[in-house]
Amino acid sequence: MSKMDEDPFPPQSVDLSKPSVARVYDFYLGGKANWAIDRGFGQSVLDEYPVLRPIAISNRLFLHRAVRRLVAHGVRQFIDIGSGVPTMGNTHSIADELDLDSRVVYVDNEPVAVAHSQMLLEKHGDPDRHAAINADFRNPNKLWQRAIETGVLDMDEPIAVLLIAVLHVQQPGPDGVDISPTVMKRYRELLSPGSYLAISHLTDDGLPPGMEENLAGIKRMYDASSSPVIWRTRDEIRDLFGDFELMDPGMAWTWEWHPEDYSPNHSRKLKFSEPAQSSIWAGVARRPGA
Repeated sequence: MSKMDEDPFPPQSVDLSKPSVARVYDFYLGGKANWAIDRGFGQSVLDEYPVLRPIAISNRLFLHRAVRRLVAHGVRQFIDIGSGVPTMGNTHSIADELDLDSRVVYVDNEPVAVAHSQMLLEKHGDPDRHAAINADFRNPNKLWQRAIETGVLDMDEPIAVLLIAVLHVQQPGPDGVDISPTVMKRYRELLSPGSYLAISHLTDDGLPPGMEENLAGIKRMYDASSSPVIWRTRDEIRDLFGDFELMDPGMAWTWEWHPEDYSPNHSRKLKFSEPAQSSIWAGVARRPGA
């Protein structure tokens, strides 16, 4: 067994001793799959930095637009890693608006997020096309194998891997050091030519006056009470795509990434004085060769 095949990241149990990033994000989006500890922490962040709620909503709307554009480009399959709790329009509901043959595997290592995803799919999904699994981003080989075992995906067809607001949460390896760039290299290898990668990532790079201080404060609160976070620069986020070819308009703020591709069933009006206030760099890129 190779090092990559080992599982140093066993499944998590439900941890109510500290706020969960996934459940707090659900709270920001107006969902109900969160606990008192998550709501308390989330509200304390919003009390200090109310801009975080529109930032979170703008990020979710980027997910909607990315899925819609990918379906328009012929993509029918999605692996949504770090999908969190299905709130405010999830990947399969957006994809189904355009193509009822679309297929989605949701992946998270947070048990509450996975349980709620499974409950949602039981009520409103199609077991032949939709699945939710518990797996850890940091073990790409095992995650990929579990996604295949669902039977939902056709590995001979292009797949879009979605990493939406995931990589700014630190992903520590066994030595405690963030391993996201190394793990991303493996995901890029696993994706066949013609497949896609979508990433959104909070940043303190290129922000308007005052926003950098906000992000520094938000980081202090998460580092102290929830999961440590890391703000990468625009260039560092671009590097996570490797040699994949960015779709137009390239790297962009979530609020200005194809605003015309909105979902009429899941739209929300946000007011930013400028796109950089959305504070998240985003992009969608294609693996060349097909």
